[in-house]
Amino acid sequence: MRDLFGPRANFGQRCIRELPEVGRKLDALRELDPSVVIGLTSGTFDMLHLGHSRYLDMAKQFCDILVVGVDADAKVRKRKGPKRPVVSEEERYEIVCNTRQADIVVPKLAEHPRWELVRTARPHVLIISEREYVEGDEREELRQLVSSWGGKLEILPTQAETSTTARIRVLMLEVVDEFEKEFMKFFERFREALRVM
Repeated sequence: MRDLFGPRANFGQRCIRELPEVGRKLDALRELDPSVVIGLTSGTFDMLHLGHSRYLDMAKQFCDILVVGVDADAKVRKRKGPKRPVVSEEERYEIVCNTRQADIVVPKLAEHPRWELVRTARPHVLIISEREYVEGDEREELRQLVSSWGGKLEILPTQAETSTTARIRVLMLEVVDEFEKEFMKFFERFREALRVM
C-alpha cells in the first residue's frame, strides 16, 4: 500500500490493470481508515491538456483517494473513430499516473461491462463531466447505482474551452494550410519551367 501513496509516480503499483485487484485494494483502504473518501472519475485523457488537469484537480477536491479510469485504445476507437486516440493507452495510463491528483489508475477495456469499474470501486463519490451521460436516463441510472451503497454523483462543468478534438482539428488545418502554400510554390515553379521549354 505504501507504493500507492509514496512521493514517486510508482506506475507499476498505481496502475492496477485487474478489476478484482482494484476492489481488493480499495476494500483494504476502507478497512485501514473507515473515514477515507474514495472518488472515481474516468475519461480518455488523450493529448492531456489544461481542461484535463483542471478536471482532475476539481475531482480530487471531493475525495481523499481518487481512482481514475482511463479508456483503453479499443474503447476510444469504438467511441471516437479509427484515428483516435492520438496517444497510446500505455502512455496515457502513465501520464495520468504522473499527475498529482490520480492515486490509482485503472485501464477501462472495451470488453468490460458498462459501469463495471463503478460497481467494483464502489466510490463514495462518482465524478463525471457535464458532457457525459446526457442521453436518456443514464445519469439517473448512475445516480441510483452509486446511491445503492451510499455514494453520490457529482457533475463537474467543463474546465476549459479546449478539447483534444479541437486541438486535432487545429493541427490538421495548420498542416493543410502549409501543404497548400508549398503546393502553390511548386505549381508556380512548374508553370515557369513549362514557359521556358
